[in-house]
Amino acid sequence: MPRGNGTGPAEQGPGTGRGQGRGRRQGGGRRSGAGPSGNCVCLNCSARVPHRAGVPCNTLECPKCGAQMVRE
Repeated sequence: MPRGNGTGPAEQGPGTGRGQGRGRRQGGGRRSGAGPSGNCVCLNCSARVPHRAGVPCNTLECPKCGAQMVRE
């Protein structure tokens, strides 16, 4: 900032530089791509099957009732 008066080159204000990290996924939690471990769960009857790497839980049918499974 020249002369310390708060003015500067265009597009150089606060929040426009690198390292802000606002657009990146951070932290934990369950989301798609959560890793190879865990279980697939039926929301209808609570049946659980081990999650298989590379196979999304929502593509599986419950072995007991045939409903769609979700990731636990």
